Amino acid sequence: MPELNDWSTSRLLTTAARIVEHSWNERLLTIGITHAGLTTLGVLDREGTVTGVQLAQLVHVQAQTIGRTLDRLEKRGLVTRLRNTADRRSQRIAITPAGREALGKAQELENSLISGPGLESEELRARLQTVIEELGPKK
Repeated sequence: MPELNDWSTSRLLTTAARIVEHSWNERLLTIGITHAGLTTLGVLDREGTVTGVQLAQLVHVQAQTIGRTLDRLEKRGLVTRLRNTADRRSQRIAITPAGREALGKAQELENSLISGPGLESEELRARLQTVIEELGPKK
């Protein structure tokens, strides 16, 4: 595709991200989760039990968006919502054993998706991390 040489870096990046996410979502659907669900499960596995607000911040989405993702994950038994005893208006979210199992399967699928020589490049990873750190929300 010679016209790719004329594309801006941001257009290349967003197009590549959409293509990878589409391919990734197709594979994830075989285990019944989406990319958003996978990201949520990964954060819960790493962070432990958190509130919905904390989870939305950690996943870098709006509270409404995380709510829809949690609804889908809860219906599949991959997360559980617990009433927060300190603040009855909020809930604490936790990954379930089934959620950890789905996360493991998703990680296997990810390894098969990015096993090509260019996608596992440490240089690419470092550059993408830099983009996220420079343009992402500041803590």
